[in-house]
Amino acid sequence: MPRGVQHVEAIAWRLWPQGAIMSSEDMGRRGPDHSLEFLISFDGRVHYLKKGYWLKFEITRLEPTVKRPHGLSYSFSLHAPDGTRLVGFDNAHDAPNRGSQFRRRERSTDHWHRTERDPGRPYVFKDAETLIDDFFGEVERVLRERGIGLDVIGERTEKG
Repeated sequence: MPRGVQHVEAIAWRLWPQGAIMSSEDMGRRGPDHSLEFLISFDGRVHYLKKGYWLKFEITRLEPTVKRPHGLSYSFSLHAPDGTRLVGFDNAHDAPNRGSQFRRRERSTDHWHRTERDPGRPYVFKDAETLIDDFFGEVERVLRERGIGLDVIGERTEKG
């Protein structure tokens, strides 16, 4: 099972210990569609980590467009205690062209921010499971560099 899905599932089991979330075997059998539904259930959640770091998840379904061909509007981010975004995966705006000025601009607005100063770089959206895995891979990298674990110590939901 991909690393990101394991993290999300571990968080879910802590939040819903009665077993309302399916097991990892169920997630694997049902494929990317189940992962997407699972991910959408995290819309509006903020997960607090040790030393004041936090994760924020926003994801909603919408009609597919050229800029959002998968039919999702999403923003996943890791924040420092002062609120600075350290890592982000989203499709809220176009990412700047990287490399040659003559390089063709991506149609999709999917992109990610590797650091707090990164204006964004194109991200190729494959499916929800890969997005989760890629996001948590970068979150782990940044937290490891700062000596912080990925243990969730609190949670709240910002949307109704």
